[in-house]
Amino acid sequence: MHKSFLVWAAVFGALAVILGAFGAHKLKELVPPETVSTFQTGVTYQFYHVFALIVTGILFAHLPGSALVWAGRCFIIGIILFSGSLYALTMLKMTGNVGLKGLGILTPIGGVFFIAGWVSLLLGVLKLKA
Repeated sequence: MHKSFLVWAAVFGALAVILGAFGAHKLKELVPPETVSTFQTGVTYQFYHVFALIVTGILFAHLPGSALVWAGRCFIIGIILFSGSLYALTMLKMTGNVGLKGLGILTPIGGVFFIAGWVSLLLGVLKLKA
């Protein structure tokens, strides 16, 4: 399982660099500054949780357990829901499509998964022997 978390981290990390570059160089020509800021929040949180996935994968290699499995799963789901919804909302704003504003509910749900991931990581770490 730890290998899959590291693979996800690498994929999400590369994607965050690509999206960050797009946001920094092209997006500001297409949407207002507050929308660029929203997009950048998605990239930032994606990067934070890429590092959390790396740590989770490494810890799992040394202390496999269900808490760490859930931590990794929650971080992956959180990235998809939290960051993904911010990217989608930005793209909707960019295209002028206003029909899917309900998509914004996914952002806080993704945030809850991030929190659950951190709590699960804590529980997994507490099982470590000193």
